[in-house]
Amino acid sequence: MSLDVDPPEPPELAAVDPNEYEDAEVAGGEYRRDELEAFLREGAWEEAFDEWAAGSDMDEADWRIAVDLGLVSRFDFFWDDFADRVGYHAPGLPEDWKERDLHPDLDSWGTVSAINAGLTELGQIVCETLKEEYIDWEAEFEAPDDLPDFDE
Repeated sequence: MSLDVDPPEPPELAAVDPNEYEDAEVAGGEYRRDELEAFLREGAWEEAFDEWAAGSDMDEADWRIAVDLGLVSRFDFFWDDFADRVGYHAPGLPEDWKERDLHPDLDSWGTVSAINAGLTELGQIVCETLKEEYIDWEAEFEAPDDLPDFDE
């Protein structure tokens, strides 16, 4: 499947400690958000979005709900120096979506799952695109010399 929509504007990255997210554990404190945000604006976001949309299982109705709810603007990307990777937090719909009456077209767990899974996949592709195509810095973390040698 593919999703035939125009890429939205890249998210503005807020100064949030990624360890506050339930799905992230990051060592260090230099998250390089300004640089990552610049890369997103320079083309990484659109490149990753196009790749994601070409293989996305989300349909246009699901995407419209995600856009209407402002979910895309709530993505967060950050540098994880310890792991030498770009980490991310994907926005998603809460479990109590039905009680909260979030959107008139949001009417099934299937739709909620499709949106949450789709946004997670988009976040992963953005991270991979940033790391492979845009980032030219090396992790500053150096492992201590006294780690055991597991090669023997």
